[in-house]
Amino acid sequence: MTLVDADNTQTSRRRLLESGKALFARFGFEQTSTAIIAREAGTSESQLVRYYKGKAGLLEAIFNDCWAALNQHVQGVVVAATDAREALAGVLETVTEAFGRDADLAYLLLFEGRRIRGGSSEIVSDEAIASALLGATEAMIRDRLVAQRAGKPSPYTDQEIRAIFFALLIGLRHEAPTPINAS
Repeated sequence: MTLVDADNTQTSRRRLLESGKALFARFGFEQTSTAIIAREAGTSESQLVRYYKGKAGLLEAIFNDCWAALNQHVQGVVVAATDAREALAGVLETVTEAFGRDADLAYLLLFEGRRIRGGSSEIVSDEAIASALLGATEAMIRDRLVAQRAGKPSPYTDQEIRAIFFALLIGLRHEAPTPINAS
């Protein structure tokens, strides 16, 4: 009996993750109700709340689930790289390929991903540079997704995204000027 319950629990959780991912990507987080997610998953809202504490918890679980597989591949790329530039290029290629294979994942991470990001508001130079690089890359990939959903041609190729990323990286390789005190 316990084995069946465990299997049903895992199956129900997986169906909720898959349904939530598809619905959030299609309609957005705000426009997707827990009732619709549960109905698509063939389970109840109470199960969604039991497993994920609500819609935000489900979204976070979807990100964690998707990122776990991608992160394992990214780590392998970084470990195999001979220098930082090769590692960055490999990570960028891995992520853009993953987004190309899974448009729902790309949409969720780029459009809904900021919903669960926390952290301090302190700006540290290396973190600001990483954020700027990530932001520029995210924006270009987001523009591609918007064009794709509108039935328009892609404004950027993978090669153009990589070229812009490395142009920005090269431009930032020298010591950044000290910011003017905003206080």
